Amino acid sequence: MPHPAPSRALAVLLTAALLTVVAGQPAHAAEIPSGARSLQSVNLTGQYLRHADYLAGVAAVTSASSAQAKSDATFTVTPGLAGGTGCVSFQAANGMWLRHRDYRLRLEANNGTATFLADATFCVRDGSVAGSVRLESVNYPGRFLRHRDHQVWLDPSTTNPGTFAADSSFRVTAPWTPGRRSPVLKGLYADPNIAYFNGRYYLYPTTDGYASWSGTRFKAFSSADLVNWTDHGTILDVGPQISWASGRAWAPTIAYRNGRYYFYFCADTNIGVVTSTSPTGPFTDPLGKPLVAAGFRSGQMIDPAVFTDDDGQSYLYWGNGSAYAVPLNADMSSFDPARVSTFGLPNFREAPFVVKRNGVYYLSYSVDDTRSENYHVEYATSTSPLGPWTHRGTILSKNLALGVKGPGHHSIVQAPGGDWHIAYHRFAIPAGDGTNREVTVDPLRFNADGTIAPVVPTL
Repeated sequence: MPHPAPSRALAVLLTAALLTVVAGQPAHAAEIPSGARSLQSVNLTGQYLRHADYLAGVAAVTSASSAQAKSDATFTVTPGLAGGTGCVSFQAANGMWLRHRDYRLRLEANNGTATFLADATFCVRDGSVAGSVRLESVNYPGRFLRHRDHQVWLDPSTTNPGTFAADSSFRVTAPWTPGRRSPVLKGLYADPNIAYFNGRYYLYPTTDGYASWSGTRFKAFSSADLVNWTDHGTILDVGPQISWASGRAWAPTIAYRNGRYYFYFCADTNIGVVTSTSPTGPFTDPLGKPLVAAGFRSGQMIDPAVFTDDDGQSYLYWGNGSAYAVPLNADMSSFDPARVSTFGLPNFREAPFVVKRNGVYYLSYSVDDTRSENYHVEYATSTSPLGPWTHRGTILSKNLALGVKGPGHHSIVQAPGGDWHIAYHRFAIPAGDGTNREVTVDPLRFNADGTIAPVVPTL
């Protein structure tokens, strides 16, 4: 995906703010699990955090309340948009995020700036009564979400000390309205690579929600059942860990060989590789330079994927604008430039991904622009991992009846039992766009003739 260069000043500003907060954070036992939740005031019986006319307040909600009132009092809890240990963000059903501005809590769409990400991130602290929580601003330490006159503000803990602790404490309850099954990762992520190692599925996505795709961190998630996912935290931060790049961390992939894991990633429109003995790191850079440098061939050198054939030979695929592949050397960190192949694929834009089934090689790829609701996935087949390829059509596309827009940049995995699954991103439902995307996983089914059936998105 062609992306403009980001401003590093935003990332530096955010990093400095986070370091300041983390350094002074006390230990805490309280937490809020990801997913749909409601927050009940501890000292205003039956009143819940909710939004009305985009402003946050506390109001009574009961089983007799309207569906809209219940929805307004339900938030999807995600890992903090600005990061930080024990920090969370809150997304409303309309896709907007709870943030503070001029110390007033309100709903706004994520614009990806460092200021917004920090304003929408709150660190969970122990509340005034057992089992309750307080929410401290990540960028204004010492200020907490607190109700006054039924409005919710970000106030310092020195305000009305006799009642402040209770006014800023909430019980985390079951949601008034149920959350969706998907996205499988709570929060903004994109470009997911799914893999299966040692009895668990792993997802490695781009951390999304940043203006101009300017994120720097890669995270890993794992699951035994494709439903319940464990967040393993940041496994690679390009800024401090990679000497040859500082940002635009996109589209990772991973491969295993000879007891080591090889994690390939985009940074500043180069492709790099780091390695570890664990699928969640820590990772080290064996090259100290890109594996595929910007400008190596026509188009952007992004969107890597690795396929290992039955004979043990691994291939690296990549490209935006043009599709490329090359056999990797045994070290998984080098290749012969003279052996690079270029593919002519109808409508190809980016993100090639290869699997093999019953002797047939399937190369699937994304079409259009990730900022377009028409972004989708097509595929081709071959009897060789390097083609020639026969175009077969579309397997994943938008479904406006479900609110699914821009589904693409996918990866595919086969379960040990033989079932296949596809991981992909889409515009975050309902108010996402090309930088506010979410990750989900759906079954991938093959027809009797070996063609791939269109994917049916699930919510």
